[in-house]
Amino acid sequence: MTEAQPVIRQVSSRVVYRNAWMTVREDAIERPDGSPGLYGYVVRPDFVLIVPEEDDGFHIVEEYRYPIGRRSWSFPQGMAEADTREDEARRELLEETGLRADRLRHLGRMDNAHGMTDQGLHVYLATGLTKGEPRREHTEQDMRQRWVHRTEFEQMILDGAVSDSSSVAAYMLWRLRRA
Repeated sequence: MTEAQPVIRQVSSRVVYRNAWMTVREDAIERPDGSPGLYGYVVRPDFVLIVPEEDDGFHIVEEYRYPIGRRSWSFPQGMAEADTREDEARRELLEETGLRADRLRHLGRMDNAHGMTDQGLHVYLATGLTKGEPRREHTEQDMRQRWVHRTEFEQMILDGAVSDSSSVAAYMLWRLRRA
């Protein structure tokens, strides 16, 4: 990864909106040619996404997603409070699926939506799974889970049942790191 000097200069910044989960900022900027502009973006903490792999398939979860107005399948993910990212991944996996992993492998970090937010996601592969009872948060009360074979998961992506871009990107990362 190459680090470059910013080509857009921040002139000023202000908080437009804030709640417990996010902050929306609006920055006055100056482009390389000196022209002014505005840039609005969401500030959110990074989150973890877990790919729970078992028997050539995955454990996935489904819940109603208010911003898109429908249910959607995805890999377990979220921002559980923990000391380390690995502990966060273990806790999030347990909360949403009841699964415990003998092994967690960090597959990589990605930008969530780099044109709209500074938030990133840390992808973990979970293997050596032991089943248990989910410990879902109140906001996850409608969540369902199931195991799907890898080929079914791919078809779910093609059919739009898995439309979460983070899950699709994590699947690609899993495939690339599979060797």
